[in-house]
Amino acid sequence: MSRGSVAAVVADGLARAGVPRVFASCHASAPLIAALRAHGLAVVETAGATAACVMAAVTAELLDAPGVALVSLGGGLAPVVDGAAHATRDRAAVIVISDGAADSRLLEPVVKASVVADAASSGHWIAHAAQAAMADPRGAVHVAITDPEAPALPLATAVRRAALPAPPADALDALADSIARAGKPVIVAGLETGPDDAKWLRALAESVPAPVLTTPKGKGALPDPHPLALGLLAAGHPLLTQSDLLVVVGVDQVEVSPGVWPAGVSMVRVGRTPHDDAVVGEIALVIEELAPRLRGRTRADWDVAALDRIKRGLRAAAPAGPGLARRRVVELAREMTPAGTLLTLDVPLAAAWQSVAPRECLVANGAATLGFALPAALAAALARPDARVVAVGAAAGFAAMAGEWCTAARLRAPSVAVALNHAGTTDVASGARAAGVDVATATDETSFRAAFDRAWRAGAACLVDAHVSR
Repeated sequence: MSRGSVAAVVADGLARAGVPRVFASCHASAPLIAALRAHGLAVVETAGATAACVMAAVTAELLDAPGVALVSLGGGLAPVVDGAAHATRDRAAVIVISDGAADSRLLEPVVKASVVADAASSGHWIAHAAQAAMADPRGAVHVAITDPEAPALPLATAVRRAALPAPPADALDALADSIARAGKPVIVAGLETGPDDAKWLRALAESVPAPVLTTPKGKGALPDPHPLALGLLAAGHPLLTQSDLLVVVGVDQVEVSPGVWPAGVSMVRVGRTPHDDAVVGEIALVIEELAPRLRGRTRADWDVAALDRIKRGLRAAAPAGPGLARRRVVELAREMTPAGTLLTLDVPLAAAWQSVAPRECLVANGAATLGFALPAALAAALARPDARVVAVGAAAGFAAMAGEWCTAARLRAPSVAVALNHAGTTDVASGARAAGVDVATATDETSFRAAFDRAWRAGAACLVDAHVSR
């Protein structure tokens, strides 16, 4: 294969965009896989296209660079649509590269753009795809390559996201004035709030002072054990009706269900995504610029004891009962793992996992893609080799993603998967055992602790089949 082929130009563009690895589903383009490896990119082969897209999305979320899924449309369009829709719904910068353009119009509702990279335009379009995927709001971009071995000339194109310009001074002044006037401000942090922003958000919360709520994807923006961390944003949260100003930081509209924002409460916004009433810019920079404008001016008057009562009320344990409760499974997993452990989750139990930094609790927006937890955990283990990973999900999801147990066994990633299996009615063990993955069954807290501890110490992918009763 010529070094000047379409495949080589695409691989070069992805490498320059900071892509560390590509996830290739079954029957993906062999010439393109060869070109990617020749350019030093790791290629992780997956059983399904949806899993490849999920793994690319998690990689993008953790590394702040485009994730890439290499798929074939010949195996059916539905898995590709599901995977691309997941990436766009999660605001993950993913480039979905397919082997043909015949059905690409069907992807248009779930991607930001769909292009065909041919011999004359491959350099231009792969650069466009990388920039478009990373532009806020982030999402999936589809690139169809019909002839990867066609000769092509590389182009010197920019593939990295440019930093956002600093917001105007008058916008920062107005934002500071609003916060300074508030008696009971509440900060709400969302998915755009990354690790570099968290220290600035904490400083803002402590200096105002203001309690902090987060969306599920914003968990860890302020460490959950912090006294000002008051849990997840939800309709009816007691802080929302007590507040006179919501300072919304990095929250995307897809994260907020209808009816969550309380009527009659003022709101100011900070984030990367353009919005009519937002101060748009890099979040850390905006908060840093606010600091001198707020010094000595804030008048927030929260009762610390009242905030503590609210926090303890939100953490109150559910009444004990027979068997194993789903929430208790997540709580036990958190108790048995060290700080910095990552959780991938496809059931609505994020509140049960204590996070101390952003993106330690990896969840999907809205209705999670079926089986998200398993491929997400594999991608997280690759992206963060310094951290251990726990995957907790519905048993039906593990059954749907059973083909990815072979991927797990091949990667030898030390992750623990926990299937929430109501009364043990779903067979989640057969697929795992067929791939050589150890499986243990738990029916109560004692057996769960023992099974989880063995899996954690195994140093390889393991499955705990948790027979939950509620």
